[in-house]
Amino acid sequence: MILTADYHTHTPYSHGKNTVEENAAAAALQGLKQIAITDHGFTHVAFGLKRKDMPSYIQECKQASLKHGMDVLVGIEANILGESGKSDLTDKDFENFDVYLCGYHICVWYDKLSDWSMYGCGNLLSRKFRKQPSDSTLRRNTKAYINAIKNNPIDAVTHLNFCAPADAVEVAKCAADYGTYIELNSKKRHLTDEELNDIVQKTQARFIIDSDAHSADRVGDKKIVEEQLSRLSFPMDRIDNIDGRFPVFRFAEFKKHL
Repeated sequence: MILTADYHTHTPYSHGKNTVEENAAAAALQGLKQIAITDHGFTHVAFGLKRKDMPSYIQECKQASLKHGMDVLVGIEANILGESGKSDLTDKDFENFDVYLCGYHICVWYDKLSDWSMYGCGNLLSRKFRKQPSDSTLRRNTKAYINAIKNNPIDAVTHLNFCAPADAVEVAKCAADYGTYIELNSKKRHLTDEELNDIVQKTQARFIIDSDAHSADRVGDKKIVEEQLSRLSFPMDRIDNIDGRFPVFRFAEFKKHL
């Protein structure tokens, strides 16, 4: 299994250690054909990308593309802001980006007070004090993921079920219906073998593998994912960024009709 592209990497614009150019250089050295720089969404309290930095963010991606002769895509890992599925990437931001990832994160300015207490803090407290999430937590998280996919042209859901456990099959069904990928994240162990197997058997969801690199030495890393897939009878033809294949991203198609 050879990775064609890595669509989830971070830089000092949010929570990464290495520059856009250094991430691109690492990708080129490994023979990747594309890389996306996807720093954390604007509402992340500690590590959010700043809108005032967008001109330099975009320019660094362009310069890195020219220097290394590969696509360095301007991306974002946006935040789900609550049960409504609202994202912190707005329509006005769309023109600045090529790749739209989205997922659950802590330390985010959630949409409503109820989202702060039930979605943000609720997941945090559930992880700390419960061995298994409650039914209400699972329903809330599932609804948030599904609403995010339905209401936003998201390319991929990042690290599904990491810190926000949901019904993975229901989320994957919705993702398949709307053309959103399920990311297999090689930084975080986020889907159990059983959950991933259920997604494959019960849905038509498609996948991408991403490193979620926060340093250049992890760009293109797929070790955790390879280890998990080796335990399963996984249909490799459902992964769209390996062995020379490229995904058909929903966000790019959506922008053609703006």
